[in-house]
Amino acid sequence: MLITHDTECALGILVELLNTAPEVAGQEQLSDVAAVDAFVVRCDIGEVDAVGPDDVVAVQRLRGQLREIFTAPSTEVAAELVNSLVADVNATPRLTNHDGHGWHMHYFAPHSTLADHLAAELGMALGLILMAGERERLRRCEAPDCARVFVDLSRNRSRRYCDSRTCGNRMHVAAYRARQRSAADAEDAGVPVGA
Repeated sequence: MLITHDTECALGILVELLNTAPEVAGQEQLSDVAAVDAFVVRCDIGEVDAVGPDDVVAVQRLRGQLREIFTAPSTEVAAELVNSLVADVNATPRLTNHDGHGWHMHYFAPHSTLADHLAAELGMALGLILMAGERERLRRCEAPDCARVFVDLSRNRSRRYCDSRTCGNRMHVAAYRARQRSAADAEDAGVPVGA
């Protein structure tokens, strides 16, 4: 599957946004204007006017809508939700060439609100994933104590954890220790190891 640079960036912003929710992060990560502004800077979201209090509420609401799409029970439901989301913000495709990224497509109108900007860009990125038949790439971390989501862009769709250094290593260590305990228990019971 070929994913363009701008779509990959939008998917990265989508994941960052979804993982700011209180049910994922333990507390609201986008609780005020400063937090939303920091999110905009961290994700390098361009063409955004000054963030205000209304943006905080709108972005939190949008995050819930995007989570519904991400976790929809079927591609058909996800597609309906994407269509509704981008229709509500009057997505306006336009070619642009800024910040050294070369020509790419933006789907939001100039000077859109932050929520409309994100709804158009992230909704279209999700739509492209659905259109390509790649919905299974939208995943939740398999670590039992982690609620983070990610988009598996690996070639063979084999990624299982939100971060291989944290959740991945933790789960591999836990599996190793469980195997060691099982082998020790079998040895204590007089069962030959490997039998």
